[in-house]
Amino acid sequence: MDIKNQHIRQLFVNCLLILVLFMGLCGCYPSLKEAAQRPEQALIPVKHFYPKFYDDMDLVSLVNALEMNIGYLDRLDPEYIFSYGPHKFSCRQVRESQETFLRLILNIHDPENLNREIKKNFNIYRAAGRVGNRHVLFTGYFEPVFEASLTPDERYKYPIYRVPENLIKIDLSLFNERYKDENIIGRIEGNNVLPYYSRKQIEAEKALNGRNLEIAWLKDPLDVAFLHIQGSGRLKLPDGNIITVGYSASNGRPYRSIGRYMLDKGYMSRDEMSMQGIRGYLSEHPEVVDEVLNHNPSYVFFRIVDNGPLGNIGVPLTAGRSIALDSGIFPKGAICFLSSEKPVINSNGNIESWTKFSRFVMNQDTGGAIKGAGRADIFWGNDQYAEIAAGHMNHEGELYILIKKP
Repeated sequence: MDIKNQHIRQLFVNCLLILVLFMGLCGCYPSLKEAAQRPEQALIPVKHFYPKFYDDMDLVSLVNALEMNIGYLDRLDPEYIFSYGPHKFSCRQVRESQETFLRLILNIHDPENLNREIKKNFNIYRAAGRVGNRHVLFTGYFEPVFEASLTPDERYKYPIYRVPENLIKIDLSLFNERYKDENIIGRIEGNNVLPYYSRKQIEAEKALNGRNLEIAWLKDPLDVAFLHIQGSGRLKLPDGNIITVGYSASNGRPYRSIGRYMLDKGYMSRDEMSMQGIRGYLSEHPEVVDEVLNHNPSYVFFRIVDNGPLGNIGVPLTAGRSIALDSGIFPKGAICFLSSEKPVINSNGNIESWTKFSRFVMNQDTGGAIKGAGRADIFWGNDQYAEIAAGHMNHEGELYILIKKP
């Protein structure tokens, strides 16, 4: 057997070993079996007790988000199948459903009439929620702005990277249909397939140095860390120009919450916990920055985008209308309806109170921390309100998904 064939055979064996390990790990945690692991478990058809479909936002933003969805659907095979809970719908049916919904909201302005038409024409599904809870936990994210440079110097010395050429993605469904839409990410070293470098290996051990992967350099390692958490952002260059970077890929390592870690270590109390609180604490305690940030081995790679930020379906996100859900169990591009609480902010930029709200949103994104049927992340935009809402939102609510009856 020649060297090339030996190499291919070894890679195949390694992939099978990884698959076996993956299957074994899935069987080691019986508690996971209680949570929604498949689309049919994530959404429950609603037969009674429909929500009141009241929308607190403007019509223009809803129309824009819907048109983004329809553009995404137009790029797919009309016969591509989406799973809405226990039911299957073709892309053609989903597109017709969204066109129908668009006509409804453009022509019916009375909330009572709109509710009546939705209940008559649409199937409604409720997200199963968290284990033992039935509610969905809503958090938020936004598009931050950071000062950056395209060249490093004494001020700008913390890089963000594009996707490395040695990062590989293995489709597990090629080995077993049970793992449809499941992938693992790694790298090849010699004849071995290994997990990709962790955050600590990349940041502290400089595993990617010398590969010309840097997109830009930021002033503060916390800027880099929070850009990773948000998944996209705008970089303001010294000459005043702004470039937008968006999520391109991750290193495949599991996401671990640094907020949870700081609570467990006693660095912060639950009342102090927010994105702003975390940043403030780490700025005042630089001696624990590496310890805290390296607790999360996940690492994000970026790309420059012309019209962003972009979600996981490749369309620009709409502030207040785009949400991120677990893409493994919820249908991408789905029309959703949520109810939760949002902050009321005074003229000084402080939260005065929290008020109930509800609105139609679109499933246009996903995230490393957004797993299961009980988690959702709302994209708030890029202004002051967006930053405050994204940093402090951690409220339960209800999530529904709609599609026109066949």
